[in-house]
Amino acid sequence: MKVSIERGTLLKAVGQAQSVVERRNTIPILANVLIEAEGDGVTFRATDLDIEVVDKIPAMVERAGATTVSAVTLHEIVRKLPDGAMVQLVDDGASGRLEVIAGRSNFNLATLPKEDFPVMASSEYQSNFSAPAPVLRRLFDKSKFAISTEETRYYLNGVYMHVAEAEGGQVLRCVATDGHRLARIDADLPAGAEDMPGVIVPRKTVGELRKLLDDDDMKIAVSVSETKIRFATPEITLTSKVIDGTFPDYSRVIPSGNTRKLEVDAQEFAKAVDRVATVSSERSRAVKLQLDEDRLVLSVNAPDSGAAEEELAVAYGDEKLEIGFNAKYLLEIASQVDRENAVFLFNSAGDPTLMREGNDLSAVYVVMPMRV
Repeated sequence: MKVSIERGTLLKAVGQAQSVVERRNTIPILANVLIEAEGDGVTFRATDLDIEVVDKIPAMVERAGATTVSAVTLHEIVRKLPDGAMVQLVDDGASGRLEVIAGRSNFNLATLPKEDFPVMASSEYQSNFSAPAPVLRRLFDKSKFAISTEETRYYLNGVYMHVAEAEGGQVLRCVATDGHRLARIDADLPAGAEDMPGVIVPRKTVGELRKLLDDDDMKIAVSVSETKIRFATPEITLTSKVIDGTFPDYSRVIPSGNTRKLEVDAQEFAKAVDRVATVSSERSRAVKLQLDEDRLVLSVNAPDSGAAEEELAVAYGDEKLEIGFNAKYLLEIASQVDRENAVFLFNSAGDPTLMREGNDLSAVYVVMPMRV
């Protein structure tokens, strides 16, 4: 194999590959990226046996061929090469080495046989549809903060993507929860997605997928089966196993009877929460909200480190209310708001609180209160 690739293009492909590769693995080949050169392009394939990413980039191919080399090492080399450099990858097949040449730099890397590289079995997908990148980006970006990191409840370690009934008909919905907060985001149902099985997309896959969704004009082809999900652009294909488990009935925890309504500037609110939380001890990080006629007082009282208080002008017309929340949860939810105003709907100091963005019902958040 002998190919020449522009450094920036190569860096992007190798960067995607090395982030999928598991740092700690017992199977040496899984630390490698499979490089296949033919025609006028080179394909980079990496897997951790749960996720597989395949990235095809244009290149000058002098001699077709394939090999596997350490993804992390290759990424580090390419990252440190000067901008705009042409990088040559040369493998003669016999020496068990891959030569990386750029200008006066020359590297020799150990390779492993391409035959040992595991390729994820392709499965039959029940549902195939395409969706604009910004739509998928919004669905996953706004829900992923609520993914649980508790390994025992593994079925909460991802985003539940499914077809749901909403007021205006069927929608494509993403839900994530960790038991303390919940995010439910809706988008128009793409054509062809009606029969999609509900799947739980793992946390790592959601992180990798984010890299495919930066281009606003891109259409992403989505394929879903009971066990796998695939996202594809013309250059990159990301295939992932889905979490084998049942996502709980989240509709039961979304309150419908909350009538006390607070409307507040989302950015001002987030900044104020951040300021008062500075004094609190890391462990509890509880912020108290005291609501009265058109005013909100945020306060933190940490006996060992101090106290803080800040008042905000808000729209609130119900009876007085005192309620406490984990500051981190409040900040994460407030930072999801794209619109100017955040609307909080309370019931009592002990009940879950609902939050949405202005009058937009396509994004709904629930947060559990804390005793303060």
